[in-house]
Amino acid sequence: MRIGVVGLGFMGATHLRAWQGVKGVELGAVASSDASKLAGDPSGIAGNLERGGEQLDFGDARRYRTFEELVADASVDAIDLCTPSHLHADQAVRALQAGKHVLVEKPMARTGEECDRMLAATAASGKVLMVGHVLRFWPDYTVALKLVRSGSLGKLRSAFLRRKCAAPDWSPWLRDKTKSGGAVLDLLIHDFDYCLQLVGAPSHVEATGAEDSANGIDLIEARLDYGGGAPQVVVSGGWYHPASYPFSMEFTLVCEEGTLDFRSGDRPLTLYRVDGSTDTIATAEQDAFDAELTAFAGACEAGKAPSECRPEESAAAVAIAAAADLSRSNAGVRTPCGGRR
Repeated sequence: MRIGVVGLGFMGATHLRAWQGVKGVELGAVASSDASKLAGDPSGIAGNLERGGEQLDFGDARRYRTFEELVADASVDAIDLCTPSHLHADQAVRALQAGKHVLVEKPMARTGEECDRMLAATAASGKVLMVGHVLRFWPDYTVALKLVRSGSLGKLRSAFLRRKCAAPDWSPWLRDKTKSGGAVLDLLIHDFDYCLQLVGAPSHVEATGAEDSANGIDLIEARLDYGGGAPQVVVSGGWYHPASYPFSMEFTLVCEEGTLDFRSGDRPLTLYRVDGSTDTIATAEQDAFDAELTAFAGACEAGKAPSECRPEESAAAVAIAAAADLSRSNAGVRTPCGGRR
């Protein structure tokens, strides 16, 4: 399979490195409007994870300045869209209509209507559409999910997920909410999507927080309502001023027979059992981005959406984020989610 990567910012560069290790995939083309990035210069690339920094190697891949040029390349079988969120829907639909499989970086799109257009296009084309929800392949999160689903820890009683970082100052579009959706959609979409795996789609969301985009503040605490008897689920975090605030992600999952706890950087996945014992849980060494792209390649080979990351669920995550943002703007009013799929 020949892959074409559109967008050579932080995520595009991350995907390029990961594609090098995916069997059966050849880099066929890249596209960027930035001439220095198209020349392989990483100096203008930044993100909230400490990855890369080395010269980008495109090998013999064709180089294009626009998405339109790349999507017209008949030698490319699949397209990896690492472009700004407000471009996802139009580009994905056009690529699917051109007969390409599509991997699109999270979030799936800016709105539910755009997600629906993408779902209709993948159904009509018969081509694979997958959203790059890398958390579905992140070892600490996948192992915790398996433990909860196994029932070995009893019922899940509470889930708390937090994700924090500095307001992104490396790409102006990220600070423009009309394009990125702000921290709720761009950052916390990871955790809303993980909640879909843990518990499913909530009926309502109640959220409060603070939004001051001029100063790089975009914070939320969202309570996901699953009805009586369901676990208490809270997603918290966002952007805490620009530049200096460090990235971190964490979760605490309270089950009847123990609590699973993880915090990036200083706390590996740990199980605190009801009897007082403590176990550090072993996780796989495989890089999450490698696993994500391998799953997409396998889905393309099989000709069907990957079971690990179905686009319908990615659309549901966008619906949850939209409900949370709306509730926050209305001082925490209980807001229907509309994320059941």
